[in-house]
Amino acid sequence: MAIATKDYGLFIAGESVEAEEIRELAEPATGAALGRAAMASPEDVDRAVEAARAALEGPWAKTPPNERSRLIHALADAIVANRKELTELETRNVGKAVTSVKGEVAVSAEYFRWYASAIATIAGRAVPMGGSVLTYTLKEPVGVVAQIVPWNYPFMMTSWKLAPALAAGCTVVLKPDPATPLSALRLAELAVEVGIPPGVINVVPGDGPTTGSHLVTHRGVDKVAFTGSTRTGSEIMRLCAEPVKRVSLELGGKSPNIFFADADLDAAIPSSVYAVYYAAGQSCDARSRVFVEKPLYDEVVSRFSETASRMKMGDPLDEETQMGSLISQAHREKVHGFVEAGLEEGVELVTGGHPLDGDGAFYPATVLANVDNTMSVAQEEIFGPVVSVIPFEDEAEAVKLANDVQYGLVATVWTGDPARGHRLARQIKAGTIGINCPNTAFPGLPFGGYKQSGFGRENALETLEMYLETKSVLTWTGAKPVNPWGL
Repeated sequence: MAIATKDYGLFIAGESVEAEEIRELAEPATGAALGRAAMASPEDVDRAVEAARAALEGPWAKTPPNERSRLIHALADAIVANRKELTELETRNVGKAVTSVKGEVAVSAEYFRWYASAIATIAGRAVPMGGSVLTYTLKEPVGVVAQIVPWNYPFMMTSWKLAPALAAGCTVVLKPDPATPLSALRLAELAVEVGIPPGVINVVPGDGPTTGSHLVTHRGVDKVAFTGSTRTGSEIMRLCAEPVKRVSLELGGKSPNIFFADADLDAAIPSSVYAVYYAAGQSCDARSRVFVEKPLYDEVVSRFSETASRMKMGDPLDEETQMGSLISQAHREKVHGFVEAGLEEGVELVTGGHPLDGDGAFYPATVLANVDNTMSVAQEEIFGPVVSVIPFEDEAEAVKLANDVQYGLVATVWTGDPARGHRLARQIKAGTIGINCPNTAFPGLPFGGYKQSGFGRENALETLEMYLETKSVLTWTGAKPVNPWGL
């Protein structure tokens, strides 16, 4: 089905709400008009927080865990039932290949199902103390949560954030990126349609300096969960310091992909091409630093580049497209600026490296060789389809180079020696390590980073703890209460 051009309001207290500021949205791949989206003001944020607080203390607080689980399962069912609409909406709004978006929508439903089941794990415990003291703990929702999601995976990141918050019993004010708010708005509508009370999920698109900063510093917000750039995450920490607000951050990456001489290149090459280009490189976990043991270096550069150059780039809605558009012309210029800087530093451009003509924001799969790990293209998060290929001598140098970066999100190791793979898994400072496997995220598997890639974990039981408070209760069961001063 085709998505008609329309106006999109904010979503507050279960209803679409108009706003004074409107943003024109265009499809990144074509430049065609997509619609007009309302942008939230600080006053709109205030209303959203009030609605979330009212739902938290009202109908949502009265919803027992088994009913929360049923409602979250129902939302997963609604995602599946509306997957075609959601997929096209996301594809047009982001410019990503429809085959990738289909998978993201499908797995998003599974994240909701996983947390709907995980509700059964939320429980306090008795703490044996002996004597006449009875103690136990309670688990309670942290409260109203501000969640901020990026433009590269708007629907899936919204699902990563919403599912654990709902499972814990929290209510949410979600701020999607102003360029990509459409799938989050539709998901909020579906939530109300399946019976989740109005006000539990509120969606307020807007910019960071105005809408975002007001949201994260709002006195009615108990926790902030953010996915995005390291620079913005650092600013959010600063803003949350004075009110001492709980924060979790999933930030940038510059992830290594390590080829040892005993790697199965027939498996490693196509998997590694996927691992960096599957979202046109616009992914925090893109394995954009390819380290190759020297005996294999020339072969890997050749085969990697040849495979990358065969990727089909074009209309995101074409089922045969493998790599779609970047998010905007401005972002494409930023990506190209990194490539030009690398060329000035002396790297070799093997394939790609030139913006494509036309209305869309397309940039080809780009491979840079003869890169030193200290160069900007190897240290900075380019967030585009650009890979740097770097040689190494031995296992020790591979670990040293992999860790020699400010980030620590994921890493992939290709080797025919299982013991070596597990040795590196212990030594590389990253939250997720793949051994002969390009994938990084599954429901139930913790996802998050070391160093400047953030803190906290997504998609797992550890995530629930970020949305829960632990309360200790103790009572005196003896004949008389404790009276230490003898008063």
